[in-house]
Amino acid sequence: MTTSSNNFPLEIKDLDPEEADEIHKHFFKGYQNGFLRVGPKGYFFTNGIKVDIKNTYNMPIRPDDTFVVTFPKSGTTWTQELVWMVANNLDYEKSDSIPLHERFLFLDMFMVINSDITKNYMKDFVKGDERLLKIIEKVTTPGTENAAKLPSPRFIKTHMPFSLLPPKLLDTAKVVYVARDPRDAVVSYYHHHKLFHFMGYTGDFKQYWEYFIQNKIDFTPYFPHVIEAWEQRNHPNLLFLFYEDMLKDLPKAVRQVAEFLGKTMTDEQVSRLCDRLKFDNFKKNPMLNFEVGGRDLGWITKKDRTFIRKGKSGDWREHFDEQMTAQAQRWIADNLRGTDLRFPTITDSDLASYNK
Repeated sequence: MTTSSNNFPLEIKDLDPEEADEIHKHFFKGYQNGFLRVGPKGYFFTNGIKVDIKNTYNMPIRPDDTFVVTFPKSGTTWTQELVWMVANNLDYEKSDSIPLHERFLFLDMFMVINSDITKNYMKDFVKGDERLLKIIEKVTTPGTENAAKLPSPRFIKTHMPFSLLPPKLLDTAKVVYVARDPRDAVVSYYHHHKLFHFMGYTGDFKQYWEYFIQNKIDFTPYFPHVIEAWEQRNHPNLLFLFYEDMLKDLPKAVRQVAEFLGKTMTDEQVSRLCDRLKFDNFKKNPMLNFEVGGRDLGWITKKDRTFIRKGKSGDWREHFDEQMTAQAQRWIADNLRGTDLRFPTITDSDLASYNK
């Protein structure tokens, strides 16, 4: 049952029609239901969010809930599997038999895809397949309704910033937040928008980058999203991780998650889990990939692209030209100025050179 409440203190404002029309030119018709911004930071979404955003803000949180919160394409799926495995005492049998999206609810899925055009497109695409039609029914049901039906303990993934999540979330449940170098996040997000049929971004990367830094892509602006979490990093119920640190020393990250969740792991158990989470093994795991074998959600992705792509740091250098690189440097410096947030890939000396 969805929590119905008007207790939502932030303004929801429709995007100017002219600005919306300009964005529509580069996206599949499934995104034609309009855009909006939320709150003083102006978080950008499609209009589908209107249906469930207030319910999300007011959803009841259980003490044994575990959330993974990230800006999109920041190592979310990787972290979900790590967290679920540790929390569930390394239950490989269950993990090997149940897809991750069934073990870990994606709270925002309904808000991301909610439009009649998108629903009808998906239903036409899988016409006659009862199994997939049931999945469509689930992902087009408000996330708060799906969450309320889940037995405890619940595992929930969201890309919502903390300011749009229940105010007592951190005082009640455990939250793992992962941040990634924004230049790599935007590259991965671009490929993500190219991957899904119902998103269908048709522009090039340069145009996408402009949309990203102008806060015209779902869940942007990027830096306020990360800073909201960074400012609460010392809360005992929040574990703040950097994707790049996880790549550099995965065993350390596994131990951090284990300690955070109150679990004890032997060196052998850590080693085995790290082997499972190695990129090449992770990418081939059909329980974690939408596209592998067409399992469950694979039917909504393009066959020439993959959901889990490269899993590395620094891939942005292959996509940014000289002008975009300089633009990114200025953008990063402007947004980190006055904060103590520092990414493993962005040093104080880097920022000093950006500000010259």
